[in-house]
Amino acid sequence: MDKALFEPEIKAESKELPDSKPSFGYFLVNGGISIGLLLLGFTLGNRYQPEVKTNVRPTSTVSPRVLTVETTQIRPVSGHSISRSYTGETSTARESSLGFERAGKVNQLLVDEGDYLYKDQVIAKLDIRQLEMQKLNLEAQKDKEKAILAELVTGARQEDIAGAKATVKQLKEKLSLEDIRQERRQYLYQAGAISREQLDEVSFNRNALTAQLQEAQSRLDELLAGTRIEQINAQKAVIQQLEVSIQEIDLDIYKSVLKSPYNGLISQRLIDEGTVVSVGQALVKLIENGKPEVRIGIPTDKVNLFQKKSQYSVIIDQKNYPATVSAILPQVDSATRTQTLILSLDPSVASNVPRGAIARLNVRETVAISGFWLPTTALIRGDRGLWSCYAVIKDNKKEEIVEKRDIEVLYTENNRVLVRGTLNEGDLIITQGTQRMVPGQIVISE
Repeated sequence: MDKALFEPEIKAESKELPDSKPSFGYFLVNGGISIGLLLLGFTLGNRYQPEVKTNVRPTSTVSPRVLTVETTQIRPVSGHSISRSYTGETSTARESSLGFERAGKVNQLLVDEGDYLYKDQVIAKLDIRQLEMQKLNLEAQKDKEKAILAELVTGARQEDIAGAKATVKQLKEKLSLEDIRQERRQYLYQAGAISREQLDEVSFNRNALTAQLQEAQSRLDELLAGTRIEQINAQKAVIQQLEVSIQEIDLDIYKSVLKSPYNGLISQRLIDEGTVVSVGQALVKLIENGKPEVRIGIPTDKVNLFQKKSQYSVIIDQKNYPATVSAILPQVDSATRTQTLILSLDPSVASNVPRGAIARLNVRETVAISGFWLPTTALIRGDRGLWSCYAVIKDNKKEEIVEKRDIEVLYTENNRVLVRGTLNEGDLIITQGTQRMVPGQIVISE
């Protein structure tokens, strides 16, 4: 239909009446005709408009912007090492509270706190004047008994033998004289010239002389035979007993001097001169300064990880010192339920390591567990408090796209984590910019 057919009608309708104002009816009629003509023209125009074919791209969830991402190719591990720290303190191989083995008055104290001592250096002395007097008395007795022994061993002198013989001879002569007197008295008694009492008196004198003669003869026989071996042995025993008593005095004198049992340092002085001490009362405390040690409590289930003579490094006052395991004590501490590990330090560091300082031992323990190491930057929050990561895979068009993988965190160490889950060996995991990723996004991995 030609558009010119409508022009006269449109022009006629558009004329205004002269010298007259438009009314509401005029606008209603004229406006309705105009809108109708416009709708009719739009319909006819579309009907006769040529058909145009267009290709509309379907809506996709993939972001049209391709991102370049950093990735890491994961490899499985069968275990990992854990760093553990155990705390203890420094000590010395030997520490002693020194005192005397006998009671007495301290006469001299030759050391003070902080003094370094060498082995057998004198520390203190007790008053020994009374012991010295006792020793002099015993030595005098010993000399006397030795002289008697010498006399017994040498035997009797000739003068003593001669005197004993003279005594025997004299008694024999007196006994002979008494025999004569007894015969005479017996005759006179029978004649009635003397009494019975006078006769008995002579008999008594004869018996007394007989006894004296026997004693003198025995003495003479003893001098002629020499000293018996039993007497010599008995005298030797007396001398030996005195020697033992003198040795006991010497031992008490020796115990009156207190000496250092080893090289060390006086850590504490407990008394002063003039103090009367009892047996075993401590005077000073001595610590060995040449062999520093570290004592650390280890849980009983971890003790088997340490071997004697193994080398480790301990931290004391923020400094590392090489140490060697010297012993593992078998008893378990009832309070901490740990066993004591003793590590020996080099003697050259003794002056640098104070006793009682805090020491820390760091060791790495291997735990058998399968998984993959990922940097912490690769983690993203998953559902229900779990974790996930993004992997880069290739789709059917060989394009690299992002895929979400659910994982479980097994262990965290510094800036990396050990995980397991829906991962495979060789997967490319995005390590940076995970906040910009969405599943299905096209990326280019580096």
